[in-house]
Amino acid sequence: MSKVLKAFICGLALTGVVLVPACKTKKTPPPVVAPTVTTTTSTPPPPVDTTVRPPEDFVKTDTEPKVSVEALPADIDQLNRVVQEKGYLQDAFFGFDESTLSGSAQSALQASATWLKQNGTYGLLIEGHCDERGTEQYNLALGDRRANIAREYLVTLGVDSSRIRTVSYGEERPFDGGHDESAWGKNRRAHLVLVGR
Repeated sequence: MSKVLKAFICGLALTGVVLVPACKTKKTPPPVVAPTVTTTTSTPPPPVDTTVRPPEDFVKTDTEPKVSVEALPADIDQLNRVVQEKGYLQDAFFGFDESTLSGSAQSALQASATWLKQNGTYGLLIEGHCDERGTEQYNLALGDRRANIAREYLVTLGVDSSRIRTVSYGEERPFDGGHDESAWGKNRRAHLVLVGR
């Protein structure tokens, strides 16, 4: 080495300056300080109930729904009152001098057929009735047509024809004894009556 270089290095050493090559230094992130939690109560919080419960109005049943069977009166007259009051059997009403079934008459007979098919132990008598206008013979024939059209319709709805009989009373047994259209409308009917078989 040359004397000049040696002298330069010695001079530097004496002054305390050392040449160090520059290098990249990694910056380290500052340490993460966890926050301190101070608890003011000494008891732990109550556990959370995560059980799923059905609503209070929900009732679980393990069996099929129970169908209640209504006890019907043994006396046939009382039975007829009950089935008429509850609407199980409904009369079919007709217009003046008509023996065709209107929509409301068909609906009444459909409701009756439903009950009759579920209660096959009873026979059925269909009475044909008329209002007081017309001759006795004419009204008997009209009552007969009304009773038979109701019978035919019930048979088409599935009621066994061997269970059904018909009779015409014409104007002899009015439902309403009045002498106006209000009374006459109630008397023009096919009346359904349960009978023994």
